[in-house]
Amino acid sequence: MTYSVAVSGASGYAGGEILRLLAAHPDVEIRTVTAHSNAGQPLVAHQPHLRSLAHLTLQDTTPEVLAGHDIVFLALPHGQSGQYTDALGDTPLVIDAGADHRLTSSAEWDAFYGGSFHEPWTYGVPELLVGGGKGRDALRSATRIAAPGCNASTVSLSLAPGVAAGVIDPGDIVSVLAVGPSGAGKSLKTNLLASEILGSANPYAVGGTHRHIPEIRQALAAARPSTGSGTQDIRISFTPVLVPMSRGILATSTAPIVEGVSDAEIRQAWESAYGDETFVQLLPEGSFPRTADVLGANTALLGLAIDRAANRVTVVTAVDNLVKGTAGAAVQSMNIALGLPETRALSVNGVAP
Repeated sequence: MTYSVAVSGASGYAGGEILRLLAAHPDVEIRTVTAHSNAGQPLVAHQPHLRSLAHLTLQDTTPEVLAGHDIVFLALPHGQSGQYTDALGDTPLVIDAGADHRLTSSAEWDAFYGGSFHEPWTYGVPELLVGGGKGRDALRSATRIAAPGCNASTVSLSLAPGVAAGVIDPGDIVSVLAVGPSGAGKSLKTNLLASEILGSANPYAVGGTHRHIPEIRQALAAARPSTGSGTQDIRISFTPVLVPMSRGILATSTAPIVEGVSDAEIRQAWESAYGDETFVQLLPEGSFPRTADVLGANTALLGLAIDRAANRVTVVTAVDNLVKGTAGAAVQSMNIALGLPETRALSVNGVAP
């Protein structure tokens, strides 16, 4: 069976990456691409690398245009997807790459986003530990999927094994991330101009203000075998730093070691969580990833260090924010929901140099 697909926000970075992956997918047909201000223009005027889709023209993003497809991807700015999702009730599968359907708490939404709160959808991180199982368990029957925030899924995948196994204390997590500007989208912003970021590193959303914080706390709370304890005891200091690379996240996350836990038990927690995963891989002891190793790939590479002097575990994780962080997670989740091979149209191989 071939599934018909519409992609909204197709002129942006996330939409373009979804299209790049779907263009190589044998089970889908990309029929419709939409945009707002760029509607009426050829897709390749805004995504010139997508030569196989040169026949497509950007249409207006309206419920009527998006309706009538088997699958709809929404790659819109945060707060804009919700106005369309209610109107797509007859669409068999809808995947939102924005934040509108990620959070389960309306209070957290109000505190970090504001505007209308929309019901939470199945979270699109298949490898994430959830209540003794994994995220893919719920994705197998999902018809509405919330693709993750790139920073949020990177930190959550980094630390969920330790939280689930009870070998780290989630009450004192510190995460510092080097991130590329493509994560901020394609809209023109002065602080993202090349002249502003080349040769510089700039922190942003410092002091607990980044919107991905409640998403991380929600995911780590769900990683526990018993998910009833909530997020109250999960505290994270989260600092992203903008660096001059177009793609990529390198997240360094640390947390205290629980008293009495051995080094072997710590490493075993991560090995057990990801030992059979294709796209989330724990590197050998003493090895740590580079963002260059995951460029264009749907992989998250993790390096684990045990710092007994500081009594903390350190996890360094590299992802391509546009692939495993966003579009790759969305397509991987789509594959699972449709009963297709999970790896279809997705690669573990990056691009080098």
